[in-house]
Amino acid sequence: MQFKHPEILYFLGFVIIPILVHLFQLKKFKKTPFTNVAFLQKIVLQTRKSSKLKKWIILASRILLFSAIIIAFSQPYFSDKEAEKKQHTFIYLDNSLSLNSKGEKGDLLQNAIKEIIENSSEKESYSLLTNSDFHENINSNELKKVLLNLQPNVSFRSLEEVLLKTESFKSNKTKTLYKPILISDFQINKKNININFTNVTTPISFIKLNVAQKNNLSIDSVFIDNQNDNNFTVTALIKNQGDLKNNISIALYNNESVISKQTFSIKENEEKIISFPIQNQEKINRKIVLDFDDAFSFDNTFYFTTNSTKKINVLSIGKNTDFLSKIFTKNEFNFDSNSLQNSNYNILQKQELIILNELEKLPQSLITFLQTHLKEGKSLVIIPNENSNINSYNAFFSSIKIGNIFNKVNDSLKITNINFKNPFFRNVFSKDVQNFQYPIVKSYYTSNFKHALSLLNFENQQDFISQISIKKGNIFWVSSPLNTKVSNFINSPLVVPVFYNFGKLSAKHPKPSYTIGETNFIDIETILKKDEVLTIKDGTTSFIPLQQLFASKVTLETKDKPNEQGLYTVNKDNIVLENIAFNYNTSESKLTFLNIKEEIKGNKNLQYSESIAAVLQKNNEKNKVTWLWKWFLALAIVSLIFEILILKFFKP
Repeated sequence: MQFKHPEILYFLGFVIIPILVHLFQLKKFKKTPFTNVAFLQKIVLQTRKSSKLKKWIILASRILLFSAIIIAFSQPYFSDKEAEKKQHTFIYLDNSLSLNSKGEKGDLLQNAIKEIIENSSEKESYSLLTNSDFHENINSNELKKVLLNLQPNVSFRSLEEVLLKTESFKSNKTKTLYKPILISDFQINKKNININFTNVTTPISFIKLNVAQKNNLSIDSVFIDNQNDNNFTVTALIKNQGDLKNNISIALYNNESVISKQTFSIKENEEKIISFPIQNQEKINRKIVLDFDDAFSFDNTFYFTTNSTKKINVLSIGKNTDFLSKIFTKNEFNFDSNSLQNSNYNILQKQELIILNELEKLPQSLITFLQTHLKEGKSLVIIPNENSNINSYNAFFSSIKIGNIFNKVNDSLKITNINFKNPFFRNVFSKDVQNFQYPIVKSYYTSNFKHALSLLNFENQQDFISQISIKKGNIFWVSSPLNTKVSNFINSPLVVPVFYNFGKLSAKHPKPSYTIGETNFIDIETILKKDEVLTIKDGTTSFIPLQQLFASKVTLETKDKPNEQGLYTVNKDNIVLENIAFNYNTSESKLTFLNIKEEIKGNKNLQYSESIAAVLQKNNEKNKVTWLWKWFLALAIVSLIFEILILKFFKP
């Protein structure tokens, strides 16, 4: 038994007053003379005994009366918590796309919402954290309203972020019974790996929502191979998770019209490429749709556009090299090469990638232009000359504040290391290559560039090719000349993916599709007047993205919007400038989940369950308060009535 006001119990000391009154009362028996009292002796003795018994009964009754009243005012109760503490439940409800799937009781997210609403308590306050919002200190009615309007969202919170939020929110809750509950499918993500649960000290209930389906087929990505203006091939990469699947229907749509349809089979946990040759078709809005009922439905449709596959402008200044023209082919690039003396600055302004190919000296006029080139988010590849004027190079590097290069080192070194973790090599190699044919250089320039990311390294761990980001632009520094007298790198298989990616990563032309939730940069070739802005629209919604104006283009930046996948247009007033497509992140399609039960095993503060209702009901039972003051008040009244009855009817 606990007491809400235990300090009142000190008044129990006053119970000694009736005891003292009864023990030291002044009333005594008086002797009355009588002629013959012998026959009354026995009656007197009995009367004295009865009177003494009556006094003790009255004393006990009054002690009980005073004690019951005092205990009633101290408000006793039975509970697993302290009554003066407020009850607050912190709920994290994962509403990512992977929760928009079916479990044993139906839709995972909707069923979770239903169970929370049915088992919430009006006596508690709540805080609700989702992937998109945070609702702090709301009552049960407000909680229900928020939950009824909750929809799956493309946003993602890592488990580590949720745990930090739980801990930080707890620090603001004093004199509060704080109960965090985390509800999720705990889908494995690169941010949800290597979390140390032993450091979690707050008692937390983890509730895992399980997907009923163990099979999923998804469209991972779409590529377009341009052959000419109206003839091209659309290639879709299909991923299968689970069992062998036969006779799967896949269709290519042009807006809402089917222009090609196929069926295919795919083996267990296999990836497969499906190609759609397209002839005599204009490049407009498209989507690929899988007709298959599986764990997730959102990844069965992939939107893309084919009207924005513009060629990338690449210009080489300096030595005339044949290897560049073989890499930057006409179907994807507009490649040209000039000497420094014949370079036209009007042409330079239109280039997405400029390659300074073994120039001996960088003139000031070129340095000034290159500064503007980088500010516009474009790319620059610098290949030094055997006899480079280091001062002129450093004048450029100092002007953009990235560091310096030093004297040439004559030493034969092998190029042995590829930085596979760098996003530059994403989708280039199927696995880490260890035993490739190592290219060799005979001389190179050392440098101290700030924030340089290594792409290729020499055997002594110094950089052969490094990437330096300048705002939205990139400099790719090659530390050695590439002519055959100094290096055999251009004869190595590495030269093709490296220089090809120099070109592909230099342009931000609208791509076939973009990923919702990631930071995307989109270049739109247009000139805006003062107060003009570009708007992104679909059939029902529109928004104004972040945008930066340049001389001949506008760079759009998107991340938080749009929220739904589909086809959109970039508009200037009411004029459509470009068609673009957005898709959900394919990481939400994974059927791999964290074994949270094993992960939290051994930590007594962390509890595991698969039932939201069971956890909430258990919390409600633990926090149920049984007040006892009414019973003690009733006991006091009974004691008073008992004393009255004794005084009235008990006559010794």
